[in-house]
Amino acid sequence: MSNKITTLFNIKYPIIQAGMIWCSGWELAAAVSNAGGLGIIGSGSMYPHILEQHILKCKDATDKPFGVNLPMLYPDIDKHIETIIKHKVPVVFTSAGNPKTWTSKLKEHGITVVHVVSSVKFAKKAEEAGVDAVVAEGFEAGGHNGRDETTTLCLIPKVAQEIKIPLIAAGGIGTGKAVLAALTLGADGVQIGTRFIASIESSAHENFKKVVVDANEGDTLLTLKELTPVRLVKNAFFEKIEIAQENGASKEEIEEILGRGRAKKGMFEGDLVEGELEIGQVSSLVTEILPAGKIVEEIIAEYKLALEEQKTDKYNF
Repeated sequence: MSNKITTLFNIKYPIIQAGMIWCSGWELAAAVSNAGGLGIIGSGSMYPHILEQHILKCKDATDKPFGVNLPMLYPDIDKHIETIIKHKVPVVFTSAGNPKTWTSKLKEHGITVVHVVSSVKFAKKAEEAGVDAVVAEGFEAGGHNGRDETTTLCLIPKVAQEIKIPLIAAGGIGTGKAVLAALTLGADGVQIGTRFIASIESSAHENFKKVVVDANEGDTLLTLKELTPVRLVKNAFFEKIEIAQENGASKEEIEEILGRGRAKKGMFEGDLVEGELEIGQVSSLVTEILPAGKIVEEIIAEYKLALEEQKTDKYNF
């Protein structure tokens, strides 16, 4: 497979592993890159010296391109930027903030910059900021999400109409058929998160991986819209938030319930009762924990089969 995304990142397949906090360390990033995709280290949950360790270990584990996901709200973002530039990380995915802030500095050092958005408006702003590509993430996605609740099916073709730079689709993608659908809608590549949580190399707690595998349709819901919308598994913590919202709790009261370290408690430490468990709707399609390379292999095989099926009578109306 060769297109705008594989050329931009110098990778074999247009498959990007999402840089998920607490789940995307160097082992997962290296495994996905070695399998022909683009592995991403999720720096949002790392102290600066920890990120440096992960970058160095990833370099030792793969000679393929990899990237770092950089949430713009990270308190010591300038230190992360210094580390990324120091170690010549080839690709950075920015999110949750204004892409103008760091794009030019990163590109001055030869780094390819991609920004994650949830709307056409912000996709156009990212393009104006000079990024090399955008990830357009639909409402189905796990973790932090857009307030407009636009689905991937509606978001991707509209963004594709409005921008000229390469487009990566995210949200609800975890199979080869979904990859084909995203490319058909106008994307040049896909970003996959939830399915890679359920990988052997993921740094997620085994309890959390099992939640992904066991999830059924309807087990996740978008919540915390008073703060930052996030799709979560329905557990005891989630129920506390829902009850508080139903009772008219203020933003400050919701923040107090959320507290600190809730995502770490759930996804990294494995507290399935009081932890924050961020996964996407596609989790209902994930049935087993596999090596990340095997996941990439299965997705590509299914993609190719689906592509062949398009030539059959099934699609001839």
